[in-house]
Amino acid sequence: MERPNIDWSNLSFGYMPTDVNVRCTYKDGAWGELRLTTDANISLHMAATCLHYGQEAFEGLKAFMGQDGKIRLFRLDENAKRLQSSSRGIMMAEFPEDKFREACLLAVKENLRFVPPFESGASLYLRPLIIGTSPQVGVKPAAEYEFILFVTPVGPYFKGGFKTTPFVLMREYDRAAPFGTGVYKVGGNYAASLRAGERAHELGYSNIFYLDAKEKKYIDECGAANFFGIKGNTYITPKSTSILPSITNKSLMELAADMGMTVERRPIAVEELAELDEAGACGTAAVISPIERIDDYDEKKSYVFSKDGKPGPISEKLYNRLRAIQYGLEEDKFGWITIVE
Repeated sequence: MERPNIDWSNLSFGYMPTDVNVRCTYKDGAWGELRLTTDANISLHMAATCLHYGQEAFEGLKAFMGQDGKIRLFRLDENAKRLQSSSRGIMMAEFPEDKFREACLLAVKENLRFVPPFESGASLYLRPLIIGTSPQVGVKPAAEYEFILFVTPVGPYFKGGFKTTPFVLMREYDRAAPFGTGVYKVGGNYAASLRAGERAHELGYSNIFYLDAKEKKYIDECGAANFFGIKGNTYITPKSTSILPSITNKSLMELAADMGMTVERRPIAVEELAELDEAGACGTAAVISPIERIDDYDEKKSYVFSKDGKPGPISEKLYNRLRAIQYGLEEDKFGWITIVE
């Protein structure tokens, strides 16, 4: 197997072409067989529902090369279930879990030479998506869908190491409405966050904090990530009808409980930020983005969690344990890992 000429240790978190991608078509009420293609393009009718009515959902997961030479996929069953949930939410055909698993394993095996080596700290990112392809004018679900899964090697999210960054809280923007599409991983939610995110970057912040859209009283999400706070020996994360259920957050909650911590998933009022010892954003890309401080742009307040740029001890322990499981350095007693044979 000839390795591509890549500086693995200096990879950015972005797209890079690989050898093949996996596709599958839904037609006449059923999903067909998986197929491989080297074509990176999609041929779409100009009236496809994904272009006009937003019938699109996606996922993101990673494969890791371990020190033992084995390739590990992290919690692909949870990604399969969440893709099904997103599909139900916007009336698309659900992709079967067993076929999702098969597609992930196939994509990794067919692009083995792009799996970054263990010592690089990089990983292979998998991006599965489903789009509505039926040509129609009129707001209704498509009759045909396309499943696509491509992979790309990505570097660690933290180029400067595991360090804290500042966030800003602004009431001017909403991410998603209660009982809307916020709980689904669909492209429209991310498009809706672009303007707010860009505004935060212009002001010198890592990302923006959203409050609940109804009352503007409770923490919702931070950027495109879930939020968690540490208060004493308690791991606290928001609960609402507009937050995407993060697989990383779910894993961190299980790890926190395993470490003897109390885990609370409940509404978190803005004022409670002042009582937290640590805070972080969590997701697939970075695992944990530790928060230095949250500046309340409207109320002219600041909630500080780190004065020296260092993450809190519990955040760091959670981060290191999760990474150790992903790379095979710690026993996977939770059953999260799928070995690519």
